[in-house]
Amino acid sequence: MEKFGDIEIRVVGNYGNIKLSPDSYDINEIAVLLQNVEDLLYPINKKDRPLISYNLEEGSVKNTFRTGLQAVISLSAILAQINNVNSIDFLELKTAQAIENIQALSIQKNYEFEFKTSLKKDDEVELRITPQTNFVRTKNIWVDAELYFYGTLTNAGGKSKANIHIDTSDYGSLTIDTSKKFLEGHEENLLYKKYGVRVYGKQNIDTGEIDKSTLTLLELIDFNPKYDDSYLNALIGRAKKNWSGIDANDWVFNLRGTYEL
Repeated sequence: MEKFGDIEIRVVGNYGNIKLSPDSYDINEIAVLLQNVEDLLYPINKKDRPLISYNLEEGSVKNTFRTGLQAVISLSAILAQINNVNSIDFLELKTAQAIENIQALSIQKNYEFEFKTSLKKDDEVELRITPQTNFVRTKNIWVDAELYFYGTLTNAGGKSKANIHIDTSDYGSLTIDTSKKFLEGHEENLLYKKYGVRVYGKQNIDTGEIDKSTLTLLELIDFNPKYDDSYLNALIGRAKKNWSGIDANDWVFNLRGTYEL
């Protein structure tokens, strides 16, 4: 049977001269939490995630989210680490962006956000975000990179902004910006065929993580991976001529270097 836990985000502040309460808490600000809590709890796999339920209560405004206990345990550890290092650079991209969005709302509205979980006793706050905190990513850890992905092209087009969607085994479905001119230049049907894509995007120099929202197409590469026995044997035959007279064991030994004991 699924076990559940709670995450409480208490918001303290004022709406004009009125102390915050459920009656004075605007739906746009509720939406910010609703949009970002999912990324805090399930930054990668949202498709198969457990239910997240929501309750709004007095005090000043207490937002309570109930979901799978495993996700609550994970979030509690993340909040503790943020407190310990006073940084969010170690977080996965979606989790870091969620914290940044709440930090931005704190500064904009002069609100204080107190995070608690059902794992802690009494009123122990696991993380506090205020207008004075600075939970934003270090900008220079994200660098421009040229990246390659391989998969099935599942969609291409867009009314105002052209893009392609490619389904990959390693990164899931990726949306890659392109130009209408590029799509117009391909008369053949691109959909449901295997392609490689060379793209420009942002990559974290510490973790190698890719910011999927920054991907722009540089080149579409025909990709038809198949085993060709005759082609492989032909390559082996050509290589044998180049390696004739060379002892493979000696070659590897010399490549590695020799060491006297």
